[in-house]
Amino acid sequence: MQRHALASALLCALALSACSTVGNEQESAAAGQAAPPPPVPLAPPADIAREAKASLALDRVEVTGARVQAAPAMVSDAYAAMRAPSPVAANWQPANTEKYAERDDNPIHRTREQPVSTFSIDVDTGSYANVRRMLHDGTRPPADAVRAEEMINYFRYGHPTPASLDVPFRVTTELAPAPWNGKRQLLMIGIKGYDVPKATLPPANLVLLIDTSGSMNTPDKLPLLKQSMKQLVNQLRPQDHVSIVVYAGSAGLVLPPTPGDRSGEILAALERLEAGGSTNGGDGIRLAYAMAKQGYVQGGVNRVILATDGDFNVGTVDQGALETLVADQRKGGIALTTLGFGRGNYNDALAEQLADIGDGNHAYIDSLAEARKVLVQEMGSTLLTIARDVKIQVEFNPALVAEYRLVGYENRVLRNEDFANDKVDAGDIGAGHEVTALYEITPVGSGAEQLPALRYGAASAPSGARAGEARADEIAHLRLRYKRPGEDASRLITTPIAQSSLRATPSDTLRFAATVAAYADALRGGSRIGDWAWDDIVRSARQLRGGDPQRAEFIGLVETAQSLVDDDRRETAVAD
Repeated sequence: MQRHALASALLCALALSACSTVGNEQESAAAGQAAPPPPVPLAPPADIAREAKASLALDRVEVTGARVQAAPAMVSDAYAAMRAPSPVAANWQPANTEKYAERDDNPIHRTREQPVSTFSIDVDTGSYANVRRMLHDGTRPPADAVRAEEMINYFRYGHPTPASLDVPFRVTTELAPAPWNGKRQLLMIGIKGYDVPKATLPPANLVLLIDTSGSMNTPDKLPLLKQSMKQLVNQLRPQDHVSIVVYAGSAGLVLPPTPGDRSGEILAALERLEAGGSTNGGDGIRLAYAMAKQGYVQGGVNRVILATDGDFNVGTVDQGALETLVADQRKGGIALTTLGFGRGNYNDALAEQLADIGDGNHAYIDSLAEARKVLVQEMGSTLLTIARDVKIQVEFNPALVAEYRLVGYENRVLRNEDFANDKVDAGDIGAGHEVTALYEITPVGSGAEQLPALRYGAASAPSGARAGEARADEIAHLRLRYKRPGEDASRLITTPIAQSSLRATPSDTLRFAATVAAYADALRGGSRIGDWAWDDIVRSARQLRGGDPQRAEFIGLVETAQSLVDDDRRETAVAD
């Protein structure tokens, strides 16, 4: 038994499946039992990782192990031992090391000084679900975890749909008084992508890149991840193919490209995954891209889906190096979607940034219901891109608009000259996606200006006023650029926004978007919502509930957030 224990330890270090098989046979013989059938070996993780590292331009990855079957002994003992957590590791609870990118709210701009605003669209929703998880845990989220645009875009607003794929999306606007200050106005920009039925989606070449490191060994991580991926697998068709790559201390190929109608094999491979070891995410991403390139489908969906808590701690850990790798593969037509899991060490900053660079989207999975929303209900928009590098530019008329502020999108702001530069990357829109953006604007002469008057500003005022007088009814001019998939030259859509389009009261659609924006601002400290307080946000959310279960849940989140904020204030008052 000592010899077997020593052999097991060496096997864990060297990941040699054959040796593990011999050890099992000897132990079974000693017990007078028939030896179990030998496990099907995996391709040696280190060999494949080195091959992927040597050349991302390789055309094929040869799988040296047999195709995974539905039998229970499909993974080598060494592979299982490499991932088996120790009792100490399983019970150890580390300090909270979650990472969020620092961000400041967009500033208020004086229109005469800076009349043009440019930003990239964003379809991510991860911030909403992650904040929901914290509130359910009874924790007030840190301000940097709250991204207003992802809160707003979590919901559907019923923006009008385009008639056909000839122009893959439709742009609409609404202008109305701001609910927290009637002297100011909100400009809502709505974009709706053309919806493609699931049955007509092009063939998909998907690589599931799954973090099986020791940090994933909690119920809200790998177990939830496996259940979530099963929901995606059940949507696949015969023309779709799936590979599974895992990474812990080293990267390994668990499942070679497998047709979507062989769901038994795919589900069995998922079920066998266990957590253990450190996190070599860099090698895993390299191997996943190599597999995606091997199975590349011209004109199809080619995507790596990275599911992780984002805790990369060995291998290629430099974020800049990872971003360069992902950007290079994006140019080759392979997109990257990131799915975040877990609490305590969640690296939101890395997961979101990699998805942005990889022409993908980022979501946070805190429940099976959220997994179903992202991977089943929104499968088309999650997987199929219908418009690339979508940029929005708004030029405000200084004769009518004194000040403006973009709500959210802080890490999507572009330089004005980047709008027409087709080499500058921007966000993509998937089939059926909706994108909503809000500007808060202060009309000239409203008395609601927030910036102090300039001592010498009057000298330049007449020329600015004359610039807007030529189109006296235009409060702003909206410009949008996008590329069709496979094209390098962008197309331009323009539309003027007339002052006469101002509504006396906002529609329910704009009111709800404003309520969600106010909720996000209140979570960040509440400095941008005028006279509104938590009671106003709760009241507005209740008035706009309708029959939508997501809106009903939203009311509960607002009430929970209000309670947590009130508790913080009481504790601060007692301490003082």
